[in-house]
Order: sequence, then structure tokens, then C-alpha cells
Amino acid sequence: MPDWLGVALRTLFAVAVLFCLTKVLGKRQISQLSFFEYITGITIGSIAAYISLDLDARWYLGLVSLGVWVAVSTGIEFLQMKSKMARDIIDGKATVLIKDGKVLEDNLKKERLTTDELMEQLRKRNIFKVADVEFAVMEPSGDINALLTRENQPLTPKHLGIKVGPEQEPQAVIMDGKIMDEPLATIGLNRAWLNTELEKLGVSIDNVFLGQVDTYGQLYVDLFDDQIKVPEPQLKAALYATLKKCEADLEMFGLATQNKEAKNMYEQCAKELQHVISDVKPLLHH
Repeated sequence: MPDWLGVALRTLFAVAVLFCLTKVLGKRQISQLSFFEYITGITIGSIAAYISLDLDARWYLGLVSLGVWVAVSTGIEFLQMKSKMARDIIDGKATVLIKDGKVLEDNLKKERLTTDELMEQLRKRNIFKVADVEFAVMEPSGDINALLTRENQPLTPKHLGIKVGPEQEPQAVIMDGKIMDEPLATIGLNRAWLNTELEKLGVSIDNVFLGQVDTYGQLYVDLFDDQIKVPEPQLKAALYATLKKCEADLEMFGLATQNKEAKNMYEQCAKELQHVISDVKPLLHH
């Protein structure tokens, strides 16, 4: 067999073996790899390259080495899952870098982190003043996470005592001009409903690059032709306006009638509807 053909076949074989072994090891983002996992990845890649290019008849010994590395890595991962002490030894512990707005210089030196690097990581999280940080920690992965002081945290509806509606994952019901039946069925809708909504928007299914349905059953579309402007769904706004109109009508009826019993009824209904509007307002304005 020619050398070039042998190298090509072994390369394909090495790729297949490497793919299977990496599936066994699992997947993590590069930033989440521990130091040992990083070394393991480099070593396994080097061994796979050796298997591909070595012309010696004993190239198959590289497979033995690959198997040992994968077995050791899998064993260490299993040990880490079962033991907190093993995780601390292998991955290390988190290090506090900032506490109560004060930089802990000793911990900074321990992690070999300069002030410029610390500030860079804070700026990536839109933090420009160390004094605004209540607590910052360097994770074993090398990421730096920071908690702002209470007065510098973003204002949320919870701080204002406002209840907001639950948000579920939007379902992609149209992709590349084709209807996706499974997501439609997941949210209890069908093609007839989808075609009706498209008619309301005045677009054809062939011109829709992506269509999504949100928690409230509103369809949002992105068209192939970006020059066409599609109106935003106004179902929630229209429902809110209708409820407010009903409330105003009830109050008007109460003012217009001379019948005391009817007046009380209209006023009571207006108050009850006002409570209903108050309860559903977070959902309609989400």
C-alpha cells in the first residue's frame, strides 16, 4: 500500500476514533475546562496526529495510549462528581478578589492577576467602579463574577412590587419558508391558525425566513425581503384597550342612570373590572 494512502486511511480512522472518544468524555465550553481537561484535550489531539502520520507498523500502540488517557479522564470526572474534596484538589477553589468594594491584593497576587486584567473583566460586565462591587470572585474556570451593591443593581419589577407574567420559550413555527408542525403542536396550534395569522400580516409563507410564536400566542416573522415592513402584533394592546373601554363605559352608565340600584350595580362592576385589569396588566404589558 502506498504511504500516502496509508496515512489517509489512518487519518480517517483516527478522526472516527477521536470523535467517539470525545463523545465519551462529554462536552464543555473551552472556558469551563479545568487545567487537567485542557491538558487531556491537547494530549489526545497529539496522539491522534501521531496515529495519522506515523509510518511505523506499530502505530496501533497510539490507540492504547488514547484509551488510557480517556479512561483516566473519565475516572477523574466520575471522582469529581462524587467527591467535593476531589473537585477542590483537581479544579481548585474560587478566590475572592473584591469584598465590600475593596480589592484583596493578596488574593490578586495569588491568582497572578494584574489590576488591569481585573478591571478589564469588570468592564466586560459593565462595571467601571470597584466601589460599586459588593463581592467579586474568580471561579476555578478563570471567569470572574461580580455582585453589585444593592443600590447599584438594576431595578426590576420585583423591586417595585409588580408581578409579571411567566415567559415560556418561543416556538419557531416557520423556518426557511417551511412550516414546522411539531412546534405548532407543542403550543396547541395548527396550520389553519398559522395561515390566518399570515393573512393578517399580509405575507406569504414562502417569504418568511423565520416565524416565532411567543407565550401569548402572537406571531412574529422575519422575511427574506428585509425591505418589507411587517407590523408588530397588537393583540395584547388591543385587549388592554378594550378592557379599559369597558371600565369607562360602566362608569359612564353609572353616572347616566337615575336608578340607584342600577347605579350601584354599574359602580360595583366597574370596580371589579378595575381589579381584573390591575391583575392582568403585567401580562398585557410584558
